[in-house]
Amino acid sequence: MKKRGKLHSKKKNPVLEQIVKRRLTFLLVLVFILFGFVFLKFYQVMIIQNNKYKKELEKLSLDIVEGPSAPRGRIYDRNYNIIVDNIAVKTIYYKKDKTISTNDEVNLAYKVSRHLNLQYEKLAERNQKEFYVLIHPKIATSKITDKEWDKLEQRKLTNNDIKELKIERVTKEELDSMNEEDKKAAYLYYLMNKGYTYDEKTIRTDDVTDEEYAYISENNKELEGFNTRLDWDRVYPYGDTFKTVLGKVSSSAAGIPKEEKNYYLSKGYSLNDRVGISYIEKQYEDYLRGTKEVYQVINRNELKRLSEGKRGNDIVLSIDINLQKQLEDILSDEVMKTKNEANTQFYDHSAVVIQDPNTGEILAMASKQVVDGKIVDNTSSILTSPVTPGSIVKGASILVGYNSGVLKMGDYIVDECIHIRGTNEKCSSRTLGRIDDITALAKSSNVYQWKTAIKVSGYNYSSGMMLPFNQSAFDTYRNMYHSFGLGVKTGIDLPVESLGYGAKKDTQAGNLLDFVIGQYETYTTIQLSQYINTIANSGKRLQPHLLKEVHEATDDEGLGKVIHQFKTNQLNTIDTKPEYMNRVHEGFYAVINSAGGYGRGYIDYKYNPSGKTGTSQSFIDTDNNGIIDKETITSTFVGYAPSDNPKMSIVVVSPNSSRPDTGSSYASLVTMRISKRVTDAYFTINP
Repeated sequence: MKKRGKLHSKKKNPVLEQIVKRRLTFLLVLVFILFGFVFLKFYQVMIIQNNKYKKELEKLSLDIVEGPSAPRGRIYDRNYNIIVDNIAVKTIYYKKDKTISTNDEVNLAYKVSRHLNLQYEKLAERNQKEFYVLIHPKIATSKITDKEWDKLEQRKLTNNDIKELKIERVTKEELDSMNEEDKKAAYLYYLMNKGYTYDEKTIRTDDVTDEEYAYISENNKELEGFNTRLDWDRVYPYGDTFKTVLGKVSSSAAGIPKEEKNYYLSKGYSLNDRVGISYIEKQYEDYLRGTKEVYQVINRNELKRLSEGKRGNDIVLSIDINLQKQLEDILSDEVMKTKNEANTQFYDHSAVVIQDPNTGEILAMASKQVVDGKIVDNTSSILTSPVTPGSIVKGASILVGYNSGVLKMGDYIVDECIHIRGTNEKCSSRTLGRIDDITALAKSSNVYQWKTAIKVSGYNYSSGMMLPFNQSAFDTYRNMYHSFGLGVKTGIDLPVESLGYGAKKDTQAGNLLDFVIGQYETYTTIQLSQYINTIANSGKRLQPHLLKEVHEATDDEGLGKVIHQFKTNQLNTIDTKPEYMNRVHEGFYAVINSAGGYGRGYIDYKYNPSGKTGTSQSFIDTDNNGIIDKETITSTFVGYAPSDNPKMSIVVVSPNSSRPDTGSSYASLVTMRISKRVTDAYFTINP
């Protein structure tokens, strides 16, 4: 009897089936929702926002280029005379097409060079050899040995090494075989390829003839990258007057300075943009810079303008260009005259700054230097060349005495030669006897300042005394000087300014005596100008500045609306009592107006002036070997007028204007003559 096998069957689990169904349902719903979301997004993009995305696509597919640097803003003087303008310049330029081959570019150079006046004599021998290799490839190739070709295959030489060998081996005879047409093409090829590869290259911009301009303009479609435009250049209606400080603008060929490439590129400039590279043009680049035209490239040779360019904003300076011109003429005349006087072997320049002491505005500033018998501009020295100031600093020095309580207004001190142990006898320029503080300033007593400084150090003078070192005395005087702008940056709105020389560490007590009479540290002419302004306006140290206003660019010759005005910037106030500052005013008034005052004749009395003279020992290196070998005398003057309501201040500095080692006591009066003539010019223009 057969046994029945067991039947195996799976029983369905209803709970599990329910879970699976729920999960499948959830998944289907989720997929449906996701597809619905995608559909809605697709509908939104393709239907609702179709036009928006079409425009975005058009933007992305547009080949947009900018035109050349737009003309810069004009520069005016305070009376709205144009002192820097633009002039249209015909320009021929080349922009390499990325698809052009070297052979095609060589052929293009030959074709175009026949129609241009090119000074191919400027072509360097290296560039001429490079071109010879290009136009005589077989000859150039024959200069490479089989061994060198083998080394190239073995990667012991590179293709660039082979190229250099070809160039090096071009002989003088082979270069001489190049005719004028070859040399012109070689020079043009060099101009087409110098600098960054695909940047626009300026080929001709000076004296482009109508024929040259017309040839390129009419044939630019066939000349693959050559084109023309009307560029611009800076012009100066007043010639070289104030030109150094106005600054320079880079050329189209030079573009932005390489050392500042990253800075300008980060601000949206192109490599070939023209920018201010010095002084005012650089300082106010953001205002003066124009807005470039924007084009759409239709094909390789056609452009569609999308937006117009606009020249930069106009700026108005505080300078009076007519006063500036007179100042420069006076300086040129006096500097040349002085070189013919005795004891002036090492004298070569004088510098002047005229300011409004109430605003900090610079009304005129110049320095003229004689070099090889000719006058050259040296105005940059006002900002960068420090001098030993001499007694003009005594206004600040005497305030230290008042503030410290060691000196009272009207105090009498005996001016006599003093003896400090370990040093030589020290005297004023002449012994003055018993004098008060006003006479001490008027007749420039050194002894009055020395005895005061000894008291500031905590001692009373006695003949033969030892003067201990006291750093706090140095600090007290230096802090006062700094508050006047001596030994610190003035903040003048130009991209360059030096500090002068300040001692890194004071070590000798005797240096304090030199310090208080202006024989220890050195200061620039602009620092001395800030100093006298601070005295003239009763204690407000103001930032000296050249910018007065900025005007929006216009489409005509007129000035647009004012978009910025330079506001008087007070940097600090002198920490002293008003009566002490007034006492300094009395002393400076006595310098010019009292009998025996050392400043008599520097400014005409009718202008009611005040001021202070300075004569200092200076030391120079006469043979440029790095060793100081001669002592000279530097003469300085600071002043202002009218005394009761100052409208102007003046600084005159004449370094090395005489020398004490010739056996003659003659010292040039060049500083006095300049001061007198310049202030006369100022008050003639501003009665």
